[in-house]
Amino acid sequence: QVQLVESGGGLVQAGASLRLSCAASGITFSNYAMGWFRQAPGKEREFVAAIRRSGGSTLFADLVKGRFTIARDNAKKTVYLQMNNLKPEDTAVYYCAAGATSLLSSSKSGYKYWGQGTQVTVSS
Repeated sequence: QVQLVESGGGLVQAGASLRLSCAASGITFSNYAMGWFRQAPGKEREFVAAIRRSGGSTLFADLVKGRFTIARDNAKKTVYLQMNNLKPEDTAVYYCAAGATSLLSSSKSGYKYWGQGTQVTVSS
């Protein structure tokens, strides 16, 4: 079955960096656009970043542009989210998702498979 397993979350201070990883199995990874979303307590799940199948194109939410980058290694079936200059408002559970199509999407409906999430907590 399809599994997306996130890792790399944790508790850090404001200004620190974290790199999240998402390892996929059960899918032909290189066929899927991949995305990262996050959900803070009491809030809707929101788009963070996405990357196309080849890694040639990326898309970011305005709130993270210039601080976060996304990358993928199709040989390792893994997508990464590098988060720099973290802020307390970045605190959330971060989810990776495999796209329903090959196109980049910032909408939850554009993704077919979801991981269980990893907690990121940024203290001030």
